Order: sequence, then C-alpha cells, then structure tokens
Amino acid sequence: MIPRRLHAQLQDLLAEYPAVALIGPRQVGKTTLALEVADALDSVYLDLESPADRARLSDPELYLADHDDRLVILDEVHRMPGLFQSLRGLIDRGRRREKRAGRFLLLGSASMDLLRQSGETLAGRIAYLDLGPFDVAEVGASNHDELWVRGGFPDSFLAADDSRSLRWRENFIRTYLERDVPQFGPRIPAETLRRFWVMLAHTQGGTLNAAAIARGLGVDGKTVSRYLDLMVDLLLVRRLTPWRRNVGKRLVKSPKVYVRDSGIVHALLGLATKEDVLGHPVVGMSWEGFVIETLLSFAPNRAEASFYRSSGGAEIDLILTLPGRAPWAIEVKRSLDPRPRRGFHSGCKDVGPEAKFVVYPGEDRFRIAEDIEAVTVLDLAKEVAGSSKRP
Repeated sequence: MIPRRLHAQLQDLLAEYPAVALIGPRQVGKTTLALEVADALDSVYLDLESPADRARLSDPELYLADHDDRLVILDEVHRMPGLFQSLRGLIDRGRRREKRAGRFLLLGSASMDLLRQSGETLAGRIAYLDLGPFDVAEVGASNHDELWVRGGFPDSFLAADDSRSLRWRENFIRTYLERDVPQFGPRIPAETLRRFWVMLAHTQGGTLNAAAIARGLGVDGKTVSRYLDLMVDLLLVRRLTPWRRNVGKRLVKSPKVYVRDSGIVHALLGLATKEDVLGHPVVGMSWEGFVIETLLSFAPNRAEASFYRSSGGAEIDLILTLPGRAPWAIEVKRSLDPRPRRGFHSGCKDVGPEAKFVVYPGEDRFRIAEDIEAVTVLDLAKEVAGSSKRP
C-alpha cells in the first residue's frame, strides 16, 4: 500500500466542510483513500453502481437521516443526480443543530455532472479535492522512470511486470470505451473513440488540429470538439490553453492536448517497456506530459497553466502562474543536457517570468545561467507546492 499525499488534506476538509467531493478518473484509488480516512470515523459506504445500494436510497432523505451521526460515503455519486437536493436539505438541517462538518464524502469519476449538480445545490457547503494517479512524491524519486513508463494508476504501477501492467492498461482503455463513456454522453462507437484516443497519443502535446483529426475519423470538426470535451470531462485528457496576455506578437491560438496519464499514452501506442518508449518518436512529448501533470497535481487550486508559442519561434512549454505570484517559465527536456533552446530565451523576453526552470531526468539541481535552474521533476513539484504557502 502506497500512502496518498492527499490523505491529510482530505481529513482536514472533512473536519471543516459538511460535504467533500473527491474527484478523479476511475481506478485511481478514490475508494481506497476514502475508506482509509473513514477507518478512523463512524461511517457507512454506499456504491451507487450497486443496485442494492441504490435501492437503499429509494427514499434518500429517510435513509440518510437515519445515519446523520455518521460519515456517509457515496461512491459514483453522479449515478443519482437527484440526490444533491436531498443532501442540501440534510446539511442545512444539520447546521441548525450545530452539526457543521463531516457529513458526506462524495466520490465521482467525472467532473462535468458532479461539479454542475453540486454547484447548483451545494454552493458554500462543499469542498472539492482532485485525486490523480500516483505521483513521484508518493512512489519515490528512484521509481520515477517506472512511473513515467507505466503511468500512475495503482494497478498498472504495482503490476508484477511490464507485460501485466500493459495488459491492465489495455483492459482499462477497453472498459472505458465500452462501458464508462456511454454513461456520460451520447452514444459514440467504441472503435471511433479508440481511434480518436490513439490519434491524441500519437500527437501527444501537439497543438490541436481538429480538421486533420476530423478527416482521419471521417467526422466533422464539431464532432471532434465534442469527443475532446468528453475526454477532458472524464479527466483523461488535458487541454492546455495558450498564453493570452497581449505581448504584441502573433501567438498560436490553438490549445495543446495531452493524454493525462503517460502509461495510457504508451498503452495506446503498444509500448510495454522503457526501451520501447525510448525508441518511439513520442518519447519527448510523453515525458513533457508526465512532467506537466506532475507539476499541476502539486499546484494550488487557483494556479493557472498555459504555454507560449509565437509565430517567430519563441516557445515556453509551461507557464505556471501561482496565486499572487508572477509567472514561472518551465522548459521540459528528456535529455541529460538541460540547456534550453533559443526559443525558450525568446519566450522569456516576451513573458517576463519571475523564475525560469528546465526540468530534466537527471538527479542534481544546478544553475544553467544566472536566472535559469536545471531541476528534477520532484524538486520542482515541491517548489510549486511550497510556493503557495509563502506570504
């Protein structure tokens, strides 16, 4: 069992808010973490994908009122959208009796319905916490290459060998396409969505070319946008927006698109081992996506992430703006020679960042220039997390 970094934060939120929503893709460990936290509390767990547990909530107010002195964990809560109105009434009645915290822990595998429903009815009563796959702080810096190759889904990372890890990810992809995706949107042929997902993996970290993808799939651009929205809402794909501040330059306006888990990227491309990945053209962009996901998982909620690219060749892989801070410019290189490209220097002149970093796969931290540091992904992740606590 690998302890999750958010364990203490989840406990703190439950001590402060009547409802907490723990959100993340399927199989990422939400239920395991919730039950670990619940071990120290008087709690009851309901899986809303289970017909028996849904039947218990045929009259939700009656059932939940009978457990108003316990933490109620509701797994896959989006399966019962009408439940949120009942939760609101129960929370408000509890507040009048000075029961203000630790009432409900809601687990959801997709942001769209959960956020919309709870936002309409539980405003001011709920806190949100995003749980991603394992990160490098949880598995240890010595395992960061294995984490990159296999990805952070617990069953994939902890598999006995690379072939079993790849088999788990292939089955995960198939289950999402055939069972999970149809729950959240209009019926999309599984094979079409698989081809779309594979196309995203081949162009990992590239700017979105919806027209080219549409031609490849035999659909129109609006359909591609709908597919992408769905994958983003299912927390499987990240859409990184371009830097939007006016710097007097012609900037790329299309977002960059990443399959969020590097192990899923590799599974979509049939890459089982580190040697397979290192020999594939996706290697650099796969590493870039891995680093970006790691850094954003450590960033505070109000952090803003974007990239910079001008028509003249200036480029910054990640611009991270933390609350109350000037932006940081971050270059990602899958090389032990971390000297940044000329385009990075040009981009920094345009953006004017507070700090400049190059993330590389080495072990040491050192200055490349007076104002640029070469860092490991774990070092910079800790820097991101610590910066939000500074005055």
